[in-house]
Amino acid sequence: MTTNASTDDAVSGTGPWLVVGLGNPGPGYAGNRHNVGFLVTDLLAARLGGKFTSHRSRARVLEGRIGMPGSSGRRVVLAQPMSYMNLSGGPVTALRDYYKLPVERIVVIHDELDIDFGVLRLKKGGGDNGHNGLKSLTKSLGADYYRVRFGVGRPPGRMPVADYVLKDFPGPERKELDYFVDRAADAVESLILDGLERAQSTYNS
Repeated sequence: MTTNASTDDAVSGTGPWLVVGLGNPGPGYAGNRHNVGFLVTDLLAARLGGKFTSHRSRARVLEGRIGMPGSSGRRVVLAQPMSYMNLSGGPVTALRDYYKLPVERIVVIHDELDIDFGVLRLKKGGGDNGHNGLKSLTKSLGADYYRVRFGVGRPPGRMPVADYVLKDFPGPERKELDYFVDRAADAVESLILDGLERAQSTYNS
């Protein structure tokens, strides 16, 4: 991926970036809407050519670098909390402390109900919008982390939100899911390499 110079605070400073994909552990949850953060970090891990390993923080992690081939790139730590969604703050806080990171170097990828399927929104800070993973993170970290919000749309009719996000993507959406997951992974890389403003201009569809 091409890097660009920027004065945005997203590309300043030293040390790794922590990229967290939110989800629930276990094969029974793997294809759920709520696990789209895991899907994106799985793809980023494949791009790095590595595998996740267990970390004492109760998360699976992979360290690597993103950037143009031949360049030093930027150091990243991909993470998937192995707690359930509503307890995500514990493992992520432990990783923050282990790597000695400011919250401004944390990117969280999560499902978003108020956005149509496949649409992305990148931002820094904000509320949790009822998302249990974000509630846990904000309670532990404060709100000033970056978010890559992956739209999954609202449940139909009177279906409870919990039932909706804990269901797999339906057939028509599964046909397009790989494309949108790939685009979300590109957005994460752009956020880290180019800064928030440039990434927003490209990926906030």
